[in-house]
Amino acid sequence: MKEGLAEALNKQMNFEFYSAHVYLAMAAYCSGESLDGFANFFIIQAEEERFHGMKIYKFLNDRRQRATLEALPEPKNEYSSILDVFEHGYAHEQQNTQRFYDLADLATSEREHATIYFLKWFIDEQVEEESLFDNIIQKLKRIEKDSNAFYMLDAEFAARSFTPPAE
Repeated sequence: MKEGLAEALNKQMNFEFYSAHVYLAMAAYCSGESLDGFANFFIIQAEEERFHGMKIYKFLNDRRQRATLEALPEPKNEYSSILDVFEHGYAHEQQNTQRFYDLADLATSEREHATIYFLKWFIDEQVEEESLFDNIIQKLKRIEKDSNAFYMLDAEFAARSFTPPAE
């Protein structure tokens, strides 16, 4: 693996850990609004992002590349509404998708087939992540005035859990 690709994978690994930080900040906002189910949703998102970061960490080590950790920027901590939180989350996922596309382009240009194959998993995951956030945003827009539906969604998210996918 060429040095530039290893550096790009390290940047992405750090972005995944930053993403976990972003989602924990979103969880904290939700907790502060007494929306514990929504907070749980973002805590689970943070767990998934840490899993993704560690997946890249392991791949780098398996390829005899050194994983290097960077300081995490401060995430956004204040939002105007739960819809605002999810819209920011969706934009974050779209940014992450583009980052994986850029990584795949770099791996393809370097004919780094193991990395291309590795990145396919993440690209498939990003399709799911963007769809998840988009669907929740559409639901939130529909139930804006229906407090019962809002609290049902909060209760649904309270039951959400994370099980790492089998390798």
